[in-house]
Amino acid sequence: MMQPVRSVHTQHEADRLLSTTRLNFNVSSKSSIDYDLIPSPYSKSINFKIVISNRTHFKWFSYISALLLLLIIALTLLLHFLPHKHNLHEASNNYTVAVNQALKFFDAQKSGRYPKSSPVKFRGDSALDDGVSSNKPDGLVGGFYDSGNNMKFTFPTAYTVTLLSWSVIEYHPKYADMNELDHVKDIIRWGTDYLLKVSVAPNATSNQTTIYSQVGSSHNDGNEQTDDNCWQRPEDMMYPRPVSKCDARASDLAGEIVAALSASSLVFKEDNNYSGELAKAAEKLFEQVTKLDPSEQGTYTSVDSCGGEARKFYNSSSYTDELIWAGTWLFFATGNTSYLAYATDAVRFQLAQSEEASTDGGIFNWNNKFSATAVLLTRLLYFHDIGYPYEYALGVSANMTETLMCSYIIDQHFDRTPGGLILFRPHDGAWLQLAATASFLSKLYSDYLDLLGASYMSCIFANPDFTLEKLRTFSRSQASALNYILGDNPMKMSYVVGYGNNFPTHVHHRAASIPWDGQFYSCAEGDRWLLSKASNPNILSGAMVAGPDKFDYFSDERERPWFTEPTIASNAGLVAALIARHDYPGETSGFDGRNLGIDQMSIFDRIPMGSIAP
Repeated sequence: MMQPVRSVHTQHEADRLLSTTRLNFNVSSKSSIDYDLIPSPYSKSINFKIVISNRTHFKWFSYISALLLLLIIALTLLLHFLPHKHNLHEASNNYTVAVNQALKFFDAQKSGRYPKSSPVKFRGDSALDDGVSSNKPDGLVGGFYDSGNNMKFTFPTAYTVTLLSWSVIEYHPKYADMNELDHVKDIIRWGTDYLLKVSVAPNATSNQTTIYSQVGSSHNDGNEQTDDNCWQRPEDMMYPRPVSKCDARASDLAGEIVAALSASSLVFKEDNNYSGELAKAAEKLFEQVTKLDPSEQGTYTSVDSCGGEARKFYNSSSYTDELIWAGTWLFFATGNTSYLAYATDAVRFQLAQSEEASTDGGIFNWNNKFSATAVLLTRLLYFHDIGYPYEYALGVSANMTETLMCSYIIDQHFDRTPGGLILFRPHDGAWLQLAATASFLSKLYSDYLDLLGASYMSCIFANPDFTLEKLRTFSRSQASALNYILGDNPMKMSYVVGYGNNFPTHVHHRAASIPWDGQFYSCAEGDRWLLSKASNPNILSGAMVAGPDKFDYFSDERERPWFTEPTIASNAGLVAALIARHDYPGETSGFDGRNLGIDQMSIFDRIPMGSIAP
């Protein structure tokens, strides 16, 4: 029987061969001859004459043989039922526990009216006056606290919602298998409800788009109480929480909100009303942002009143990547090809590509979406190619994605710690976060190729051709990055709180470090808990801390947030990577019959067949 096997090449976009077909001859002969009808040259029975010369010896021989047989059986059963000591590499095929815990971190970060059904019991109602005014009675209540502080940043919140939504769109069968689908949807909805509040379209009272970028302040002049100098639980906050406000010129911030609302509309597509509300809000915001002259577009942190305070936490280096990221997701959410045309415009696409190369080439995080957009567009090319006039950007995206995967495969391309953790930005930190998102993208792309039945990838800067198995090998090596995070590292410490027997206990986190004892603790009392050498009284389950330095060293100290502080953006990447690498026992199969747990086609549900340019 002959099976067509596709191969994927990395070539110059001008002459790119999107797919070729090889013939793989799997020849197996199946004879119709009944071999039982062929006479055997051997006798079917042989008569042995056994003479017992000493009955006593024979009895002892029988007893000893029976005893040995029983011992062998007992030893076999003992080895089978005794608990096995697995190392993390062996246990890495099932990340269920890690996913369960990593999702709980988002419950611990919820702001606003705290749900009584939450699995996190050391949190309650908080920040109920955020952004409240006479004409906006519910204000900006809700959302997530970004990290160990009590501030809310819209930019990483939107990124978190987009990434979690993407992981659900692709791998919802795996979430369902873990009984976590409703949980992750609840987390996403908590985020989207907030994003609907922070982006206000022109209305009867204002002809201007308003985007709220931040709630709470890090400003510290030594006198006033702020989120920066008050170590308090969110429930105890009594100091002012100023709001930072932007307009449509905050192109990157608006673009990420559009992406989040669009992707989440696909997550909730069974709820027509809510899904439609999300998509409609995304379209309105995208229209307001993209109708501006390019000279008016910019990054939100370049304007003091908009993102001045966020600059030291989430400084944005460009905005073009967010706009094409937004256009791509909005196309998937609506099927409107005008959004795809915007995202794949040659000039805009090349600009985003050059901006990415000059800053964070090849990484995927809250500040850089271009590599992830390329993966999305490659997905469109491979499984729902709509042809002219989008083939240029789709072809370039496929080349970029394949080149990125090839760079992952070649060990010499990126530095690593002595313990083997890949360093995408050797001098800037955030290595666990970047390793997690690279793990997600590589597994996702590997699954795409499995669904296609691809046999190899060809890398223009390497020889010989890389087989798909080599990509899977890298994918498994990236699984080792997850294992590094979960404890297989020189410190022998899990960097996910609550996972394993040895994890950080002095996490830089206000709510986790102060007892949940019904007592009010003022701002002045906060240093007592910040400076305490005792372990946190509350376990912040599932929080991935910042992690070790580039020499694999980690310091478990509350006062050193560059080691011990978690963030929602980092945990979103962790969840995506874990769910991608979870072994799925269901029926969704790849080309070779292996269970993948990926939904191949539903992302295209809103894209009509034979779509053409507007």
